[in-house]
Amino acid sequence: VSELSKEIGIKLKKTEEQVESLKIAGKIHDAGMLSQSVELLNKPGPLMKLERQLIFDHPRVAYELAKKACLPESSARAVLEHHEKIDGSGYPNGLTGERMSIEGKILAVAEVVAAMSFYRPYRQDYGVRFALKEIEVNSGRLYDTEVVKACLQLFNEGFKFNVNGIG
Repeated sequence: VSELSKEIGIKLKKTEEQVESLKIAGKIHDAGMLSQSVELLNKPGPLMKLERQLIFDHPRVAYELAKKACLPESSARAVLEHHEKIDGSGYPNGLTGERMSIEGKILAVAEVVAAMSFYRPYRQDYGVRFALKEIEVNSGRLYDTEVVKACLQLFNEGFKFNVNGIG
């Protein structure tokens, strides 16, 4: 997620500071998951309401960790926003596009492409092609159009996730 976020930032001609912020945010965006039990994280079936709420709160937990670690505010905010959608249907705050930072919009796209591309205990991996189609279909509705365009261009130019699936 870190590498893809960074490359999208570069493609969009963001400042060095913004690109560095994206790299940091991409590395720590799911740190809030560390507060969850292994059983919950590896649960293969549907989550109960309380379990879902615990998972939905991980961006806020990661944000608090980033703040305590004195990381840049732009990195912390991107971490908080990485599951937000521009139509307001995301979490944890239901932000719309005009209230999201550009770093948050970039991290949201990078995270969903990575998440869909690789196996999760609760579902199969869909692969990169499927993930790219998903962001393309939802461009302008769930994901920022310019961010999606930059991401698609990167993959068309040969971007690949590293062997560990942590791009």
